[in-house]
Amino acid sequence: MNKIRPDSSSALEGALRDGMSLVVGGFGLCGVPENLLRRVVASGIKDLVVISSNMGTDDGGAGVLLKTRQVRKVIASFAGGNKLFERLVLDGVVEWEMVPQGTLFERLRAGGAGIAGFYTPTGATTAIAAGREIRDFDDKPHMFERALRADLALIKAFRGDPLGNLVYRKTARNGNPVIATAADLVVAEVEEIVRPEDLDPDLVHTPGIYVDRVVRGERYDKPVEFKTCRPRQDSSRPEALPASLSGSPG
Repeated sequence: MNKIRPDSSSALEGALRDGMSLVVGGFGLCGVPENLLRRVVASGIKDLVVISSNMGTDDGGAGVLLKTRQVRKVIASFAGGNKLFERLVLDGVVEWEMVPQGTLFERLRAGGAGIAGFYTPTGATTAIAAGREIRDFDDKPHMFERALRADLALIKAFRGDPLGNLVYRKTARNGNPVIATAADLVVAEVEEIVRPEDLDPDLVHTPGIYVDRVVRGERYDKPVEFKTCRPRQDSSRPEALPASLSGSPG
């Protein structure tokens, strides 16, 4: 089955509706499905429940959905990079369910694995545990956390093939592989589309079984993903170690 779609608009055809839950890959502005998010903004859908590690910035990442007031609730770990998010939460415009990052991704992993939930010691002795189920394991209180799934997942990879197999690049991988397992429909945005035989099966991070549609991103700003180069060292002369590492005085 060829899962390639010609553009971001067709990749999301029939997938968007008001009030849906949306889980978005990326951390801040790294590994974010920029083009798919632009298409969600352009669609004008509203009352979204967005699940993400954080909401990017005022003008980037998942934060673009806040700027257009398309979000009703956010389930995320961190708000510090987005002043608009902070203001909308304090003004009561957007609901924020704050979840520790490890717990957030374990909830998504459980959702992808078909597990109803799990017990964790994180937060079990804090105010957030009020009204929650608490059990002791090894004489330590643990709080029950429900699994998370979404209607739609938008993820970003470096390379993908027509079968939906994905390879991520370095830290841009972040939570994308877990997110790919935890939604009813998964759309992957990639920078390069290659043939299946061009991907070493042992190096595939997300198998195609999890991915429904693949699209090559039309445009990337990538504000934190760029290459910095310095002059090449003379290979005939070993680079000197700093004095603190070489043992030299001074």
